[in-house]
Amino acid sequence: MDTFLQAYSSSVAALGFVAALMLIQVLVSDAFGIRRKHVPGAPVETDHSNPHFRASRTVANTNETIAIFVCALLFCILSSASPGYTAITAWTFAVSRSLYAICYYTNQQVLRSTCFGISILALIGLIVVGVIT
Repeated sequence: MDTFLQAYSSSVAALGFVAALMLIQVLVSDAFGIRRKHVPGAPVETDHSNPHFRASRTVANTNETIAIFVCALLFCILSSASPGYTAITAWTFAVSRSLYAICYYTNQQVLRSTCFGISILALIGLIVVGVIT
């Protein structure tokens, strides 16, 4: 690995972790859909007591934030931001998104919202790290 990128290896690992998390979320949502004999492309019934709805919302919400994460992470790497702070904020995002998914699957609404808030703060943190370091 290039010496420059080697400094960001932990951040790149967080990116890989998020990619794996996204794949798992899609598979979980698909498994619930298959189990419920859901017609692909049809809207999922809006009902938080429905595990398929919660799983599909986890995928949708991750899709809403992933572009920001990737752009912010690339901004940090390409602007030679602090590798340590970049890694901390990237992993904060990754871990909070995984906890968010678990909380959504188990219908823990307050914890889910808390994890979502932490992931948003991590995104803000990544942008700030890119600007100030």
